[in-house]
Amino acid sequence: MKHSVDPTAADGPIPKSKVETDDFRVKRVEEFMRENLHRRVPLDELANIVNLSIWRLCHLFRSETGVSPIQYLKSLRLERARDLLETSLLSIREIAKSIGLDDQSHFVRDFKKVYGASPTSYRMRFQRALPNGSLQKDPDFTNE
Repeated sequence: MKHSVDPTAADGPIPKSKVETDDFRVKRVEEFMRENLHRRVPLDELANIVNLSIWRLCHLFRSETGVSPIQYLKSLRLERARDLLETSLLSIREIAKSIGLDDQSHFVRDFKKVYGASPTSYRMRFQRALPNGSLQKDPDFTNE
């Protein structure tokens, strides 16, 4: 049975931007998550990169971070989406796709739950707060 890290599967607190732990395995998994926000990441793949069972990885990750790998990846994706809303002209659909989500409605629901506004509303409020009301294309985004 293949478990996938599904960013819409669990709710939880948004962790800090970087994992604060001395455990190199948790750091490696967090780094791998950041490098692969654009795609689905099977839980067994995360476990394999640090030579742990899925159960052991989940237990270790939660004990070090306070959240499961699923919750952590979801929060990383939503943070990246927020950054793209603030810094790019990408559509909501393009942003959802760039963070590994094919279902735009789940993305909108989860974003609203965490940030208190839909992605479109969030962008409009952020844009109004800028001195000149403009956004810029994200130079790091590549359309794969």
